[in-house]
Amino acid sequence: MNLRRLKYYVKIVDIGSLTQAAEVLHIAQPALSQQLAALEGELDQQLLIRTKRGVTPTEAGKILYSHAQTILRQCEQAQTAVDNAGSALSGQVSVGLAPSTAASLLAMPLIQAVKARHPAIVLYLNENFGSPMSEQIMNGRMDMAVIYGDKAVHGLSFVPLMKEELFLVGAGTPPATGGTVELNEVIKYDLFMPRPYNVVRRLVDETLLREKLKANIIAEIESPSTLNAAVLNGLGVTIVPESAARSMATQTGIWLSRITSPGIQAPLSFCMSDHLALSPPAQAVKDILLSLMVKRTQDNRPLMLVH
Repeated sequence: MNLRRLKYYVKIVDIGSLTQAAEVLHIAQPALSQQLAALEGELDQQLLIRTKRGVTPTEAGKILYSHAQTILRQCEQAQTAVDNAGSALSGQVSVGLAPSTAASLLAMPLIQAVKARHPAIVLYLNENFGSPMSEQIMNGRMDMAVIYGDKAVHGLSFVPLMKEELFLVGAGTPPATGGTVELNEVIKYDLFMPRPYNVVRRLVDETLLREKLKANIIAEIESPSTLNAAVLNGLGVTIVPESAARSMATQTGIWLSRITSPGIQAPLSFCMSDHLALSPPAQAVKDILLSLMVKRTQDNRPLMLVH
């Protein structure tokens, strides 16, 4: 097995077509097919299923694809480290930040700090929900992320940063209790929530189960912009961490109430692979990100720093 064949294989899977992959790689299709056949021969496994619409990986092919991405990424990091030995840090570093959170507010300070200290590092910033980002970290396609969650997951390492209280957010008339609302009152509202795999949704579901309560969820929304619009138009309310709630409440007519009896807290954590070493540029970005995160928790009193 050689790196060139792995590179070819990843490109074929990414594009889903031998013909188009050959064009992108600037090699003849018969030659690309020979390289694929040689790789399948080395592994003694069929890696791709050919159809009229293109190619799709077999189960063995999916496993190889995941490992190949990691191998190729590590080789790129090794080459970059060797090329930059004794010189300023450079290269690409990918960072995920949970959307509409205290983490997402770090995007601009992070860009500024990295630009000032390591101008040759190119940042790739991605705001997304936790599960897709954690999967990208596990397969080596993302270096690190700040996401909700702190439970041990195979392939991932979590460093707890802080905890945020969950708030009910809506438009129009706020709860009679004002700044707080009990959980048994929350279930009387029409709720917008993310899918069950989302950490915040899971925390809410687990608390409701313990309290023997059932929420009235009328829609599951993943897009922050769509969720914001639905709440702003009075179609329902939502439950989000404090930083997201306060961001939404900057709009006219939006109210927020901290959930009590019982309260619910969402842990925000720094996440990285537990088996793939960070490149020197990624390690430098990690140090900057964690220092910015600690400073934010110290400056923002409502948030609870995890000791």
